Amino acid sequence: MTISALLESKLRAATASFGPVEARVQAATDARFGDYQTNIAMVLAKQQRANPRQVAQQIIDALDVAEMCAPLEIAGAGFINFRLKPDWLAQHFAQFLPDPRLGVPQPEQTKTLVIDFSSPNVAKPMHVGHIRSTFLGDALSRIAEFIGHRVIRDNHIGDWGTQFGMILLGWKTELNQQALAADPLLEMERIYKRISARCKEDPTTLEAAKLELVKLQSGDTENLALWHEMIRLSQVQFDTVYRRLGVRFDVTLGESFYNPQLKDVVVQLRERGIARESEGAWCVFSDQSGKPEDDPFLIKDKDGWRDNPALVQKSDGASNYTTTDLATIEYRLKTWSPTEIVYVTDGRQQLHFRQLFAIFRRWHSELAATVRLAHVWFGAVLGDDGKPFKTRSGDTVKLVDLLDEAEERAFALVTEKNPESPEADRREIARVVGLGAVKYADLLPNRQSDYVFAWEKMLSFQGNTAPYLQYSYVRIRSIFRKAQELGTVTDEKGEVQLAEPAELSLAKKLLQFGEILPQVLDDYRPNLLATYLYELASTFHSFFESCPVLKSEGPTLRTRLALCDATARVLNQGLGLLGIEVPERM
Repeated sequence: MTISALLESKLRAATASFGPVEARVQAATDARFGDYQTNIAMVLAKQQRANPRQVAQQIIDALDVAEMCAPLEIAGAGFINFRLKPDWLAQHFAQFLPDPRLGVPQPEQTKTLVIDFSSPNVAKPMHVGHIRSTFLGDALSRIAEFIGHRVIRDNHIGDWGTQFGMILLGWKTELNQQALAADPLLEMERIYKRISARCKEDPTTLEAAKLELVKLQSGDTENLALWHEMIRLSQVQFDTVYRRLGVRFDVTLGESFYNPQLKDVVVQLRERGIARESEGAWCVFSDQSGKPEDDPFLIKDKDGWRDNPALVQKSDGASNYTTTDLATIEYRLKTWSPTEIVYVTDGRQQLHFRQLFAIFRRWHSELAATVRLAHVWFGAVLGDDGKPFKTRSGDTVKLVDLLDEAEERAFALVTEKNPESPEADRREIARVVGLGAVKYADLLPNRQSDYVFAWEKMLSFQGNTAPYLQYSYVRIRSIFRKAQELGTVTDEKGEVQLAEPAELSLAKKLLQFGEILPQVLDDYRPNLLATYLYELASTFHSFFESCPVLKSEGPTLRTRLALCDATARVLNQGLGLLGIEVPERM
């Protein structure tokens, strides 16, 4: 049990006479206010219209924490501050040391999460716009799995739509076979752009593209074969990028997989009165069951509230993203019975998912209480000018080009620091550092915030960056290499003694790993883990500066080596959960 969970259990016992209340304890952000805090006295005082400091004293009188805490303090309007006793902390830390889960508790209830992320489009190269969905989805999957949940990673690729009529026409009339062999996605993107531009200027070309699409949708043998080849070539390059990033999927199902279900979805929505006809199309309108400001099917303008329906079938009989996504939810429920379905996309799709979830709840009201649908949306990646990140020529930044540049920039830094190292070693370190820097810079901010892509900042060995955390790990590993060279021997099973303030601070921070990790899934925020790892590394460096390790002896040496080893393990594990590797040397 984590320290916060242990304190919360004791709080629940102490406040039982007040009636049901959620007992929450958090690590104190300022050491002046102890190690942990709770505002439960203020919550109860508000409910009972009592003095919060008096309620706090009543709670303290009933709390059984004398074994683990120094006398409790009441601060401010009624906060209760907890200070852990060093001896108790040392005993708790000793139990943490052999734990392969590093203090992360098993979940009370195991969940099944379907996490939908990355989702590139067939026949187009992956670009900078894919990094946030890919990195966030991968990190959330890793964290949920480590905690103990079942995770299905689903890559819902875009392999259907009107653009394929243009690509098919371009394939038949404009394709450069040599270019296709050299870089299939680049060549398919080129012919798409060329035909798309011609369609805008030439009605004959537009009609020809529509004809190719109709043939594809009708099952034409030639067009189906070409379409399958486009998917195959695209997937080969997608998989190359994913292997490079260390990202994997359990399922890759394109939009086309759900085509056979779309007509039935629309029929059910029509029969249940959820969708109704409007100008030849079928749409879902507001059911007027909630407040207008919370209703995704209403929009307000200068004349007041008006309809903002979701289209589920166009007037020509074609379906759209909403129909496909409804069919996808139904398939996932039947196939995996998930507790949660998580969509990781950019913030521009918020309305789509609000409408999607609302339609699903009306369509399958019996399942609405059993599955959580979550849209994990994120902000944009910006350039120095505050606009969406582009190349100097104004083109979209290709993901492969960005990763190549990250590794080259890291290689230059590594070469500057260790010019005598073999090139192969420098290249491998540069790969780990460069890719880690890009991932960490993306995961560090609040996911709903935009952030500026800045090479110098993300590759710096100082400040809150991946290279700084990786260097912290390497520095610790070097301590153990030095200990081996010196022949330092210690009894690893001996008693742990925490005496110095820096030792106590580091032990407390290490024990918070098991508290932070479950919090990440509460609102799908890997930045909480990134911030914790930076705080841990900073706490370790303060410890290392004030507490000599290899110059100490006996129980002190054993304790400090244990603190070093635990820090390295948590940094390694924590960065790994963010999808970031650590080198042994830098």
